[in-house]
Amino acid sequence: MKPSFRTLAALLLCAVPLAAAAQEPVVSGPEATRGVSLTVYNGNFAVVREERRIPLRTGRNLVRYEGVAQNIDPTSIAIRSLSDPGAVGVREQNYQFDLVSPAALLERSVGKTVRYTSVGTDGARRVLLEGTLLSAPSSGGVVVRTADGRIVLNPSGTVEVGDLTGGLVSRPSLLWTLDVARAGEHDTQVSYITNGMSWKADYVAVVRDDETRADLTGWVTLDNRSGATYRDARLQLMAGDVRRIEEMSAAGRLQARAPGLQLDALVVTGEAFFEYHLYTVDGATTVANNETKQVALLSASDVGVSRRLVFDVDAPWWRYGQRRPGGGTSTTGDRLGILMEVKNSRENRMGMPLPRGKVRVYKADRSGNLQFIGEDQVDHTPRDETVRLYIGDAFDVVGERRVVETRQVSDEVEDETVQVTIRNHKDGAAQVSVVEHLYGNWTMLRSSQRYERKDATTIEFPLTVPGRGEVTVAYTYRRRE
Repeated sequence: MKPSFRTLAALLLCAVPLAAAAQEPVVSGPEATRGVSLTVYNGNFAVVREERRIPLRTGRNLVRYEGVAQNIDPTSIAIRSLSDPGAVGVREQNYQFDLVSPAALLERSVGKTVRYTSVGTDGARRVLLEGTLLSAPSSGGVVVRTADGRIVLNPSGTVEVGDLTGGLVSRPSLLWTLDVARAGEHDTQVSYITNGMSWKADYVAVVRDDETRADLTGWVTLDNRSGATYRDARLQLMAGDVRRIEEMSAAGRLQARAPGLQLDALVVTGEAFFEYHLYTVDGATTVANNETKQVALLSASDVGVSRRLVFDVDAPWWRYGQRRPGGGTSTTGDRLGILMEVKNSRENRMGMPLPRGKVRVYKADRSGNLQFIGEDQVDHTPRDETVRLYIGDAFDVVGERRVVETRQVSDEVEDETVQVTIRNHKDGAAQVSVVEHLYGNWTMLRSSQRYERKDATTIEFPLTVPGRGEVTVAYTYRRRE
């Protein structure tokens, strides 16, 4: 009985994908890359854009795109033809990351024949054991059953397996089924997001002798654990809190940390981008896998700085970071916090938007040796804003705060008298800011010193405390519930 036309049509339709699956794929390796650019974000991920020339024919094509990042997010991949936009469409995509390794080969050899050999002192190879592999190392150990029924556990020697590389790849790869409208050499761009790549900013400030000027340098530290090397890449850095929904990728694996650190003195320029800041590194640089690279971010000399001591025993933890200036209780000799301030403006030889990072502060001693005097973490700072650094607590200047009197005026009104004494044990005068926090509906009744009202709950007393002397602030305020 002859098959019907409908049956023949169905068989032909089924034959198309089978024929495509049977054809040898076009292989494109990283050595064919004609250009690569990276945008690295603070959130431990990066956008990778690669350009390669891939020969394609009209119709259905299989393409193996090798050398992508091992920590790639497969759902983020986009491919397009630059030479003929719209001519290439993706029908199917597979991410293959089952890499060739001794453990993977043994895993694939379970149930098949393996042979253990050794090489004698005479150079001759001898067969020590041959049998069926019953268990691979991932199951707790190697178990082999010989032809005579013996069971051997973890045999010694060099193991030989059959050709079982089908499905295993030497480097992470994408396998595409493409529909191509026009044949030819297509310049393609492949974009994707990879995890395991991050950057941070670090700053070093060297304070001059008079402590009113400083030299500031900044570095970008780039850490690549993505599982790929990007040669002669155009590098951009995105600063800002970009929201991203985190999911565990199927290929998510931690890479071994390499100890190497590479320094590149490249020029970085910044620009506003959306509600973030984008920094572009001039020229090209190679970002190797498992490498930490440093790139010069800024260099500013003779920058104006100011330093003051702050006594603020009731400060919220977030006002100065995890620690607060003084940091003690009342009634005991509390030290004062050291705050350095830098205006990020062009008039102050700066004016570049500063990405979040750690600032380390140094000063030279009498012999000229730089000594570390503190550090602080700064947030993303736009230009023309002030950078405030809480770098430690003063040694020779201490403060004492006491509530002298509390008087209940009525059920809803209370008067409180506070006394703060600052003692300076240094020879020279000290500039001190005494910060007090008054909550509720309050009114100042009397004060022994001039104060500035910073906000609804904060007042500040600017004091000059003479060397080997002390200054006392006493004030009374009324609080209504």
